Amino acid sequence: MRLTVAAVGKPRNAAIAAAIHDYETRAARYWPLDVHEVREERASSRTSKIIRDREGERLAERVGSARIVACDPAGKSFTSEKFADWLQGERDKDRDTAFVIGGAFGLSDEILEHAAMKLSLAPWTLPHELARLVLAEQLYRAGSIIRGEPYHK
Repeated sequence: MRLTVAAVGKPRNAAIAAAIHDYETRAARYWPLDVHEVREERASSRTSKIIRDREGERLAERVGSARIVACDPAGKSFTSEKFADWLQGERDKDRDTAFVIGGAFGLSDEILEHAAMKLSLAPWTLPHELARLVLAEQLYRAGSIIRGEPYHK
């Protein structure tokens, strides 16, 4: 199983970028992990649908044939333990899984329609930088839970 994180845009805040990098590096100790950042669409005089669609095309190119998990506030919520169980199940089924994080206007309808699951990272709408940080930390935490390591206390 291979995990992919495909996200719109690069983190603008250096401290958040460093934290994301740290947790993605830690998570890669437990899971084969690919991270792809796609270019944010410029918003000047374009509708939010056009922006989502163009960003969605770029995201779709990066996930390939992997099972898509759309990070969306309306998605399924997990505790950290249940998320770890779910990820272990994906590993047991040898499923490549791609977590997709949209930009400022969210994910395209096409990505949402093709998603095998929608995952809520929080009950709130998060800026995409923070969503990526939360996801990276939870991927790391899930690995530590599965291995019975002391991080998750």
